[in-house]
This record gives sequence, C-alpha cells and structure tokens, in this order.
Amino acid sequence: MSVKESIERQIVKLPQGEPFTNTRFLRLGSRAAVDKAMSRLVEAGVIQRVARGVFVRPKQSRFVGVVMPDVSRVVEVIAKEHGETIQVHGAEAARRFKLSTQMPTTPVYYTSGPTREICIGKLKVRLVHTSSQRKLQHAGKRPGLALSALWYLGKNNISTEVVKRIKEGLSEEEFETLLSSRMPAWMSEVFRQYETGLVHG
Repeated sequence: MSVKESIERQIVKLPQGEPFTNTRFLRLGSRAAVDKAMSRLVEAGVIQRVARGVFVRPKQSRFVGVVMPDVSRVVEVIAKEHGETIQVHGAEAARRFKLSTQMPTTPVYYTSGPTREICIGKLKVRLVHTSSQRKLQHAGKRPGLALSALWYLGKNNISTEVVKRIKEGLSEEEFETLLSSRMPAWMSEVFRQYETGLVHG
C-alpha cells in the first residue's frame, strides 16, 4: 500500500470539518513522501489545506457549500503542534462578553511562542508573544477569556457593571475559577467592590 493510500485510509475516519496536521501521518512515511501524498489528496479534493501544514476533510452544508473550521480551532491545532499556549486577545474576548461592539478585522491571539502572522484561508491571523503567565491563565477556557477581556479594557474602564456582565457569561464554577486567578491589584479591587455590593445591596 502506498503512503498516499495509507494516509487516505486514516483520513476517511476523521470527523469532517475538524482540522488536523500532517505530522500525525509521519509514521507512515518520510516527511517528503507524506507532504507529497497530502498535496495529491488536496488536488483530488479529499482534503482541503486551511493553513500551512493544517488540513481538513471538507464539510458540506446544503446552504453555504463548504463549511470552513472555526479560526480559533485552527489556531489551537497550530499552537498544539508547536507546543505553545494561546489565548484569545482582549478585543475579541471583550466582544464575546458583549463589553465591546468592535469587531477586530484581524483576529489576534496571545501566544507563548514567537510573534507572527499566519494565513488561515484568506484570513490573516496575528499571534502576539507574551511572557506574562497571568495573561495565559486558563488558556482556551472561558475564565481565561474573561481575564483577557479585563486586561484589554484596562484599569480605567472596568467597573462592577463589567464584572456583572462577565459573571452572566460564566457558570458559577467558571466564575469561582476566575476569582481565584492571579490578577493585578486593580482588577482584584473591582471584584472586591462587586462582592461587597452584593452583600450590602
């Protein structure tokens, strides 16, 4: 059985629309043979290349045609491949908690890896290096998203109203995780004021 056939046999078992990298097939042949086989499978329409070294089994929708995987999911796969920790950058995090209506034109993520731009389809995505472990806490989880939103809004723009809105977007358990996170004094203070307000309100 050729390398291409071996790879194709494994690919058909993968869920449609779920991104994966070519490294998972390296035990089936040399890097060059795997890369060549992947290119041929792309040409044959068996898989689509969504970013460098990242592929997907096309998922069809009768309404919109081919459905591309979520950008966040592709970025997660790339980060895992490179052993990086990534976190949604503040502007998008704030938008998801309805704290901002600004739609970032270029998706941005904090990363423990190098700062760089990657192309996912026709979309450019920026990965910005941070050595701050506080900004990468609970990466990929909702409490981490909340922290990212708070960092983005900054000291002068967070209030007990902001905390209330964030709490509404989290489960009780997630909010407890957020409260026990490492955060700067100005952030802790707003949470303290919020809790005090609940006691006296």
